[in-house]
Amino acid sequence: MRALCYNGVRDLRVENVPDPGIINPHDAIIRVTLSSVCGSDLHLINGYVPTVQSGDILGHEFIGEVVETGPQVKKLKKGDRVVVASVIACGECQHCQEQSYSLCDNTNPNAYIAEKMFGDSGAAIFGYSHAFGGYAGSHAEYIRVPFAEKGCFVIPEGIANDSAVFCSDAFPTGFMAADMADIKPGQVVAVWGCGGVGQMAIQSARLLGAERVIAIDGHEERLRTAQLIGGATDILNYKKVNIQDALKELTGGRGPDVCIDAVGMEAFGEGIGYYYDRAKQYVRLENDRPLVLREAIMACRKGGTVSIVGVYSGFADKIPMGAAMNKALTFKMGQMHAQKYIPRLLEYVRDGKVDPSYLITHRVELEQGQQAYDLFYESRDHCMRAVFVP
Repeated sequence: MRALCYNGVRDLRVENVPDPGIINPHDAIIRVTLSSVCGSDLHLINGYVPTVQSGDILGHEFIGEVVETGPQVKKLKKGDRVVVASVIACGECQHCQEQSYSLCDNTNPNAYIAEKMFGDSGAAIFGYSHAFGGYAGSHAEYIRVPFAEKGCFVIPEGIANDSAVFCSDAFPTGFMAADMADIKPGQVVAVWGCGGVGQMAIQSARLLGAERVIAIDGHEERLRTAQLIGGATDILNYKKVNIQDALKELTGGRGPDVCIDAVGMEAFGEGIGYYYDRAKQYVRLENDRPLVLREAIMACRKGGTVSIVGVYSGFADKIPMGAAMNKALTFKMGQMHAQKYIPRLLEYVRDGKVDPSYLITHRVELEQGQQAYDLFYESRDHCMRAVFVP
């Protein structure tokens, strides 16, 4: 089969690789229908995750058709149209029983790598380097899905493929950002980043009762989309205004109740802090560019919540922990618990409350993989999300 493979920093190529087969009786083989690029893929492609290897198949946000199942898979059948959680979870360990699926104890065969990096290992993730299991990703014609009954969700009739694909990752991640912040009706929420995850976080905050949602980004078209489609009540372009001053003005000097970081380790920004981070990251003296995290801490109101779903990979410099402690902030963060949220989100889409299909701006073949990620990374041609049609 054809698959989009990593061959070095910003070097992706389509290769012919063996078709996947059933290895475990709980496996399913899925013919991939749509597979989306994701911001967290960029961390691998740009060389900031050292455990990705040449030949690895990328991709983790996808839908497809069941073509084969293992003998222990009873809830899925050949021909089912399914959305697949990007996080692989066993469904049986303590963390899965608590619906903290991204912390699963049993799906990462390379747990020792993650333990060295993070102290503990969480769940495996499709196409996300050997530290997260080394599983083949979804930018391919077919993919093996372990623990298929836990990770595959049949897409209800009436939901289009373009809407369903983002229930795999972007929508659950954005929704979790809002959900774990315990948003209450009437609150003010600020969201940094208006890519796919940020757009979904904005809509989710409104769904959960936020009175005002302030969208922050450096691209005018993404800000307009966040306001016209996503429901943001206010938009701020960090290239044109001082974010701290603007947030104080919009909240009567108080600051937002909830600050959501939907950007993570490769944040863009202005000023000396950004260039300091960029220089240290370039020479590998720092893993992450935590510009947004710093801003969120400083902007959040006293007693507020900072919710982090943008990916960080290691050590971040100059985090204002004094401000966080003295303002009594609550931090909530993590890889998203897809299996917890996907059924609920499919209902939102089916009922017309959210339609994530607007995130798709480019539809491409696997052979255009490198160009698609370049467009996505550089936000050229108004690229919000590119999806592959294997």
